[in-house]
Amino acid sequence: FFSIIERDETPMEKEIASLHRMEFQFSDIFYFCRKGFEAIVEDEVTQRFSSEELVSWNLLTRTNVNFHYVSLRLTVVWVIGVIVRYCFLLPLRFTLAAIGITSMIVGTTVVGQLPNSSLKNYLSEVVHLTCSRILVRALSGTIHYHNKENKPQKGGICVANHTSPIDAIILTNDGCYAMVGQVHGGLMGVIQRATVKACPHVWFERSEIKDRHLVTKRLREHVADKNKLPILIFPEGTCINNTSVMMFKKGSFEIGGTIYPVAIKYDPQFGDAFWNSSKYNIVSYLLRIMTSWAIVCHVWYMPPMVRKDGEDAVQFANRVRSAIARQGGLTELPWDGGLKRAKVKDSFKEEQQKNYSKMLVRNGSQGSLSAGTESD
Repeated sequence: FFSIIERDETPMEKEIASLHRMEFQFSDIFYFCRKGFEAIVEDEVTQRFSSEELVSWNLLTRTNVNFHYVSLRLTVVWVIGVIVRYCFLLPLRFTLAAIGITSMIVGTTVVGQLPNSSLKNYLSEVVHLTCSRILVRALSGTIHYHNKENKPQKGGICVANHTSPIDAIILTNDGCYAMVGQVHGGLMGVIQRATVKACPHVWFERSEIKDRHLVTKRLREHVADKNKLPILIFPEGTCINNTSVMMFKKGSFEIGGTIYPVAIKYDPQFGDAFWNSSKYNIVSYLLRIMTSWAIVCHVWYMPPMVRKDGEDAVQFANRVRSAIARQGGLTELPWDGGLKRAKVKDSFKEEQQKNYSKMLVRNGSQGSLSAGTESD
């Protein structure tokens, strides 16, 4: 039984070749069945979209809801914690968040009325930094920034691993960036329309964001202007639970320019920053965040990276991803984060089928050659 669920990293060609040399045999079916069992028992993808399990309980209910019933003393401590978090911290944090959002809308709207000049750029950065720091206080954020000499510069592209919508606030707490994303409605749309007047953010309509060439063109134009703020992009395209880094979309690395990698690692002992958008809507998520003890994380600014000669966009993206994973102590996985909501692409299945067919053809040719040699 354990030989079935124990994950084996031996390549298909090597393992099947050890069973026989030439033609298809029914025993090959067991190899693919075993790989299927392994994927079901220990799926490398779906386990990255659930909260990281803690070694000990942090008096929040996400680790084990039954822990606060272990003893009367622990129950009392948990009840006191609930009162503190919901009756004192939540109202205070909500007030700070309201002040930060209102200040952002009003401040950027006022600054946006000024003519383009160095004064406007300066005031825009002051407004963005001030409001971002108020919002970080609303989360009781404790952020440790490392290697500030490598902070992204104007005309560059900042890429980071993605755990939560608050990643952007965590980074703008220490510097200003031009955001890239889809145009939204509601409160988010009001914020987007206000901030774009003061700062050259790159917002796309739903129809535009599907046009890959248009997106690339607008981003290249932004990067070409060395006076504009660095673009902030999360190439994974979805939130991962801060235990790993998944495949980076190559589009961010086709633009050109200098890439400034940034690794973000949250400490789950004080609050779970991961947003499982398939399970919680944004309101429920923000309520969970604002009723946590605190948001504690480390941010590492890494040396800038450029695309090497002969290196395509995919190879460059993988190299940047590997660097971020090593710095943040995260597991590097080759899977597309889009599997969070979609089925495995048929191309992945077809690739395995092609590899198996090529192996049979190759082994069959070698077998025929050997038979011919022996007959001679």
